[in-house]
Amino acid sequence: MDIVNSTLGVQKRRRQRLLAGAAGAAVMALAGVVWSLGPALPEAESSSLWVGTVERNDLLLEVRASGTLVPRSSRWLAAATTAQVLEIFVLPGAEVEADTVLMRLSNPEVEDSLRNAQFEATAAEADVNAKRAELASTLLDMRAALAKAKAEYSSAGVKHEADARAAELQLIARVQFEQGRIAYGQLGERVEIEQDRVTGFAANIKAQMEAVMARAEQQRSTLVLRQRQADALEVKAGINGVLQEVVVQEGLQVTSGGNLARVARPDDLIARLQVSELQAKDVALGMPVVIDTHNGVAEGEVARIDPAVRSGSVQVDVALTGELPDGARPDLSVDGRIRVSLLRDVLSVGRPALAQANRESSFFRLDDSGNIASRVPVGVGAVSVDRVQLVRGLKEGDKIILSDTSQWDEYDRIRLK
Repeated sequence: MDIVNSTLGVQKRRRQRLLAGAAGAAVMALAGVVWSLGPALPEAESSSLWVGTVERNDLLLEVRASGTLVPRSSRWLAAATTAQVLEIFVLPGAEVEADTVLMRLSNPEVEDSLRNAQFEATAAEADVNAKRAELASTLLDMRAALAKAKAEYSSAGVKHEADARAAELQLIARVQFEQGRIAYGQLGERVEIEQDRVTGFAANIKAQMEAVMARAEQQRSTLVLRQRQADALEVKAGINGVLQEVVVQEGLQVTSGGNLARVARPDDLIARLQVSELQAKDVALGMPVVIDTHNGVAEGEVARIDPAVRSGSVQVDVALTGELPDGARPDLSVDGRIRVSLLRDVLSVGRPALAQANRESSFFRLDDSGNIASRVPVGVGAVSVDRVQLVRGLKEGDKIILSDTSQWDEYDRIRLK
């Protein structure tokens, strides 16, 4: 007969509890170790990253901008009146002189107005001549009347003196003498009146002539205007150069002031750059510029800065001081590098993505092994086209990631593989 050992069950349950406790403790220990390690480091392909080395050297600050070559001297030719394009004689690209006729326009109203203005100007000139003759004739008549009055006055004076002596000798009646004296006084007053009329009319002649001459001058001015409008129907280049473009076609109706063609001097060009509004504050007049025409380079300097911002950029004109490379012509696309300043003996590195001047930023710095990159705060100073000045946070020889690292903004370290 078998005897049951009651202690075996107890021992078995005790061993199970011990094993379960040991397993729980192991799991908790493992969890603590994992928790202490923190989240797993993200990995990045070294070949896909752009890494730069901090160097101490001179840093040339430049502003890069694109633009085009434009003529320094150009002229848009506009229609003086509403007209129709009859014929175009010269095509774009042709060399022209100032008096070269580029096209002919037609406007019957302008031609009729010119003829009317010619007739009116001729009539006005005739009116001036007729008025001058009329006034001269009237003045002569008045002078003749004055001369006659003076003659009669002189004759009456002689008779008055004779009558006075005769009256003293009582050879004539007193009444006859008094009548002669009164007639003599009236003739004197008549002479004064005629003299005043001549003097007043002579002064009035100038005013009357100025009036008719002003009307004639107005008609001559109208004639000049009509003649200019008629002459403008033959569109001339106006300057020596090259016809850049013709913006109308034969048979097209154009309005007064509408552009017809553009003439420019291709041998006198400037570079017109579009500088970002953020960088325009660093640009000043007289700064040296290198213009790349993609077929050579030319030297120049900043000659004008547009005070307004258009579409996020500022227009900067560069006067070219050196010879232009072959193939340079108006509207050619160019790249410009404006030399702002030169910083001596500073720490710098290749320009990281999204780096901004005079801002606090952070970059990933590689450790000595080159396998781990840690985020470090960095003070960025001046920014050039392809390099930035480092004010603090890095030292010479440090290597940092210059590529865009925004995908790892949540991490302080990354692993390179």
